[in-house]
Amino acid sequence: MKAARRRPRRRHDVPAGKGLYTGQVTSATIGRAGTGGVPFVKGHGTENDFVVVLDPDGRLALDPAEVAALCDRYAGLAADGLIRVVRTAALADGAGQGEAEWFMDYRNADGSLAQMCGNGTRVFAAYLAAAGLADLADGAAVSIGTRAGVKRVRREGAEYATDLGPWRVVAGAEAAATGGDSTVAVGAVPLEAPASPLPGLSVDLGNPHTVVALPDTHQLAAADLSAAPVVSPVPAEGTNVELVVPLHDATARIGHLALRVHERGVGETRSCGTGVVAAAIAARAWGGVDAPDTWVVDVPGGRLRVALPPGELLAGAWAELAGPAVLGVEGVLDLH
Repeated sequence: MKAARRRPRRRHDVPAGKGLYTGQVTSATIGRAGTGGVPFVKGHGTENDFVVVLDPDGRLALDPAEVAALCDRYAGLAADGLIRVVRTAALADGAGQGEAEWFMDYRNADGSLAQMCGNGTRVFAAYLAAAGLADLADGAAVSIGTRAGVKRVRREGAEYATDLGPWRVVAGAEAAATGGDSTVAVGAVPLEAPASPLPGLSVDLGNPHTVVALPDTHQLAAADLSAAPVVSPVPAEGTNVELVVPLHDATARIGHLALRVHERGVGETRSCGTGVVAAAIAARAWGGVDAPDTWVVDVPGGRLRVALPPGELLAGAWAELAGPAVLGVEGVLDLH
């Protein structure tokens, strides 16, 4: 673990002809670690992709530079983040989360620690099931530890649904009524005055989000997220920024949003699970008591579903995110 920026040597255990996300991880993956290599799997949830590494006893000392090298789009394994599969009891961050045998140690692509990753929870649960580390028949659920507390993930056929737990609109009713509690400058939008500050609404899901409404999908497509939007005031731990456009009419019982996201520590990604939920929370807070409790959200990588507690517009004890989780290329990393 000394040469942090060295390109990892890889051995891909995928049959000839298999595409990037068409392989299957099995419990045999664990056995291949016997020679000192570290098993990994590439997985994604609506194309929000991760390197998943197995480290049951927490022996890996991954530093930020090494994680960044592993996730590098050109010289590494090409991912939005890294998920370490580790027993909760092996990590100080798992203290008080004894109901969860396994902890999702999530790192952003730049190597920084993150509290949570909504899409990552589904990929994590899919990995546990495929590797034989959890019994997840259809309808069954597993508790997983995170830095934002224990989350429950339920299997729904080929998909997974995660209860992301408590959430809140940070600045409360006044911010929801006025449209936001911060300003956000985004490259190229609004089209009539590019980079002019727009209202942003702060939402806390155990990790920070700032949600910005745009008037139409043309402006959503035009937004330049190659650089981080400028948020003022800047939250102490930074923030993820979601740009959203409502696609439903005012009488719809199911809300519908289009979304793009810039993730702190990563950049623009094809999807962000907690960001999708934050967007639904913000849209419902803006819409008021008649706004839907159930939402579908289209991201560049696919579609996700969100359910929120009825009648709770500013804070709630749960929020459910549902969608696919795909495991693909697997192999063994030589990190020595």
